[in-house]
Amino acid sequence: MGLEQQRILIVDDEESIVTLLKYNIDQAGFETEVAYSGTDALEKASKSTFDLIVLDVMLPGMDGMEVCKQLRQMQVSTPILMLTAKDDEFDKVLGLELGADDYLTKPFSPREVVARIKAILRRMVREPAGPEMKMIQVADLVIYPEQYEASIKDKPLTFTPKEFELLLYLGQNLGRVLSRDQLLSAVWNYDFAGDTRIVDVHVSHLREKIEPDTKKPVYIKTIRGLGYKMEEPK
Repeated sequence: MGLEQQRILIVDDEESIVTLLKYNIDQAGFETEVAYSGTDALEKASKSTFDLIVLDVMLPGMDGMEVCKQLRQMQVSTPILMLTAKDDEFDKVLGLELGADDYLTKPFSPREVVARIKAILRRMVREPAGPEMKMIQVADLVIYPEQYEASIKDKPLTFTPKEFELLLYLGQNLGRVLSRDQLLSAVWNYDFAGDTRIVDVHVSHLREKIEPDTKKPVYIKTIRGLGYKMEEPK
């Protein structure tokens, strides 16, 4: 799919920021649509298909965090780039816990926003199949790297992009103990001030989707004091 076909939903209640973002994202070759409130964003994102959502946190009525949370609950896995005026570590972690894929604090340059959008979309495009991109099967769990899909007992599973990337990385390293810092670096590509809670939350989300009993996980094991390991259920 060419860039000119990729659709971006811009969600912000400040007219000047919307105008600036829309102009620069359009200039980068994307097609854009705009929402000025959380409820409008939720309606558009749930009824239409977008390749990415640029979502401001501070919105009237329903804020961006709630929009993100509800979209993920509705199984909408579109990548989300969150924008906020708050340079607050807790906000950053909370946004990512709720299923956002990346995070920018205001003030930002439009060029930086476009660069982040391209980086997120690039991660969504899989390279032609090589040995490492073949289907991965772990008991009843099957991961299809190229399709960004997985199933368990032939039942399709729904993941956010980050959840899938974490599942894939664990699957590609079957039987290996991976530290939280390793996972943070490999899946998120940069360090959220060493905040490994992001990893724990995403592992918890994965377990809810693939484990028969989340209290006694058989696929993703916690290795106390070290990290996590994916293995074949005994």
